[in-house]
Amino acid sequence: MLTGKKVLVLGLARSGKAAVALLLNLHASITVNEYAPREKIDCYDEYVSQGIEMITGGHPDDLFERDFDFVVKNPGINYHKPFILRLKERGIPVYTEIELAYQVAKKQNYIAITGTNGKTTTVTLIEQILKDASHHTCLAGNVGIPYSKCVLEDHLLDNSDYDVVLEMSNFQLLDIEKFHPHIASIINLTPDHLDYMASLDEYYASKTHIYMNQNEDDYYLQNIDDLTLKQYLDRYPPQGQCLTFSLENEADCMLKDHAIYFKNQHIIDLNEIKIVGKHNLQNMMIAIMVTYLSGVSIEQIHDTLARFTGVEHRIEFVKEINGVKYYNDSKATNTDAAIIALKAFDKPVILLMGGFEKGLDLSEMASYHDHIQSLICFGAAKDRFAQDMHHDNTYVVDNMEAAIHKAHEIAQQGDIVLLSPSTSSFDEFSGYEQRGRVFKEIVNCL
Repeated sequence: MLTGKKVLVLGLARSGKAAVALLLNLHASITVNEYAPREKIDCYDEYVSQGIEMITGGHPDDLFERDFDFVVKNPGINYHKPFILRLKERGIPVYTEIELAYQVAKKQNYIAITGTNGKTTTVTLIEQILKDASHHTCLAGNVGIPYSKCVLEDHLLDNSDYDVVLEMSNFQLLDIEKFHPHIASIINLTPDHLDYMASLDEYYASKTHIYMNQNEDDYYLQNIDDLTLKQYLDRYPPQGQCLTFSLENEADCMLKDHAIYFKNQHIIDLNEIKIVGKHNLQNMMIAIMVTYLSGVSIEQIHDTLARFTGVEHRIEFVKEINGVKYYNDSKATNTDAAIIALKAFDKPVILLMGGFEKGLDLSEMASYHDHIQSLICFGAAKDRFAQDMHHDNTYVVDNMEAAIHKAHEIAQQGDIVLLSPSTSSFDEFSGYEQRGRVFKEIVNCL
């Protein structure tokens, strides 16, 4: 299919390696450019033995004057970089691995979910409902599983009609060309990634790429409670059939009589739901609509919803110690996610907040004082967070471990200790997953 096509893969990591494996399978002529030096690349010798050209230790200017049929870019490489802009100016297509995999795979039922918060819980729940209903399903994208890997492992170059559930970050949406989901939704829009995007407007607009190739045979699921999202939908109108969901108003999927209804059909009573927080009701509504449109019965949807206990690192209950409950919300890498977590509890919490400094405005977060019993700030952003939160009962410590021990010291029976850092983890950890795992390890040793 791609025999002899000249392809440049920029950046390895998980997505780059998955793209290389798929391109090798399709007999492309591959050049890899990885910023890390040769000795840090574990697959260097293997790739060279497979005929792959390896250019490491930087991004040499002359590389970007060469002719390639297309480029596969790691989504973490900022698209404002001069060498990326040079490729685009020369008319060379720049894709992420999802676009590559989409273009080479057979026809599938694509379900694409984006938004600032709630993506992983939503796609995990969608996948679980589909699997429980015995659908052929694969989950990929921003959950940490490259779609190119799924295409190879599930033989999607030959098999069709899988339910492909994709969590998509704005990084992955920026370089969409042909990607066309049958069902798409933007859960919400709140400020994030201001260290990567040129502006907040650009960040919000990038999310609308998720439905840009849809047509009247497709479905767009609209959160009518989010007024910021409405502005962008008005500016960039979806072309698919629009179905609505709401926690507050009448909609296709809505709350009524202490239950969730879809198209006036009772789905599940609220007292049957095990995960906490109104935001998770919103996530469930999307999962209900997606799976119903994908052919799952209401009975099957109900049964999976009633069993679902949540996703790791998303307001995840860890342990109760002497009457104190500890929750891991390490995925809260922005203030809106942390606010959602605070609002999920019916009493003020001991909040552990801090990590990498990415310049997020804390003014809205600071307005939730009545949801915070004590504030413990840690990590690189600790001093600014402590200053800008203006909380009367604030402690400042060096790192997350010290924050956990301080919380253990001050907590009394009946208290809730919540790790909801409000920022990324790169000052101390490789990512939110490692931060969450370490949190749980320390708590379980208290």
